Amino acid sequence: MTVTAETPEAPEAREAPTSRRGVRPAGYTRVRAARGSFLLHRRSAAVAAGLAVLLAAVCVAYLSVGESFVPPAEVLKVLTGQPSAQELVVGTLRLPRMVVGLLVGLAFGVAGALIQTVARNPLASPDIIGVSQGASALTVGAMTYGVTSFSVLPYLSVTGGILAAALVYVFAWRGGLHATRFVLIGIGFAIALRSITTLFLTKGDYLVAQQAQVWMTGSLNGRGWDAAAPLGWVLLAALPAVAWAAYAQRTVSMDDDTATALGVRLGRVRLGLVLLGVVLASVATGAAGPVDFVALLAPQIARRMTRTAQIPLACSALMGAVVVVLADLLARRLLSPTELPVGVLTAAVGAPYLIWLIVRGRTAGTGTGGKG
Repeated sequence: MTVTAETPEAPEAREAPTSRRGVRPAGYTRVRAARGSFLLHRRSAAVAAGLAVLLAAVCVAYLSVGESFVPPAEVLKVLTGQPSAQELVVGTLRLPRMVVGLLVGLAFGVAGALIQTVARNPLASPDIIGVSQGASALTVGAMTYGVTSFSVLPYLSVTGGILAAALVYVFAWRGGLHATRFVLIGIGFAIALRSITTLFLTKGDYLVAQQAQVWMTGSLNGRGWDAAAPLGWVLLAALPAVAWAAYAQRTVSMDDDTATALGVRLGRVRLGLVLLGVVLASVATGAAGPVDFVALLAPQIARRMTRTAQIPLACSALMGAVVVVLADLLARRLLSPTELPVGVLTAAVGAPYLIWLIVRGRTAGTGTGGKG
């Protein structure tokens, strides 16, 4: 949701229909809090509430549908801790996998929103600018040399993603972070890192290469509480940083001259937003592999639904969770009893969307130019 603090320096005060202090901009509601008040975008709040209800419905459907159908009433009994004959099917077999998918979607949604905000480009996402490829290269390289423990691989994914993002950031920096250069250099690194990953696959053992190939597609098969717990703790620890990012988004979205005149240290703010997005994307990749296009799709869908100037973080997170959980449900059931990796479904939707964005090519409307 888009939240705007009522401060004299707030950018919205300059953009609002009236700049007199105490007058609410159109579409906002003032919410009183213990330490003051803030402005809440009504449409964003409504969209977030709707997405939360949709996510809850998708989760219940996920836990109900499978080789054996479980009535939603029984699902709710298991979720609320009541005795149920379906405890094994729902609580042991389906629930952990669904929780991993939900957390992965939340992380990718926020990561994509942050990176697209800094780059000012809807094409910028962790799987486009090399972050996911860096995580894949280091993880597959480790698997090739015998490291296959799921307790170790997520940490390698985080390390690989952060290293790849650092290289992209350093090479894209030229007295500032130009949006177009950032995306193009990221795409170049993504291609190079994908080639390195392919080299590891050809050099490794056949069975290990098969395992790595499934992981690279993005899969929730076999994921349990051991994968959900670390991701959940990271997201919980990142909540204060995400709250800061929701506020900092507004300054990054302004042009450089205006932000500098307001005393904003753009370099530090952008670095903080990118670092947060990279960490979230890398942790999600470590848990489920590089589930492509979720970080690309979710923020743009959320922005179109809320019609806000900035990409709404809460709506992006909820949309990412809906996409991943729903895609994994379809991946489990479309070709039953064969299970598809969830990344196959997200790529089937995301690739045409990416092509549409490129063909559409309206630079002025999508914010692909200028300094970010």
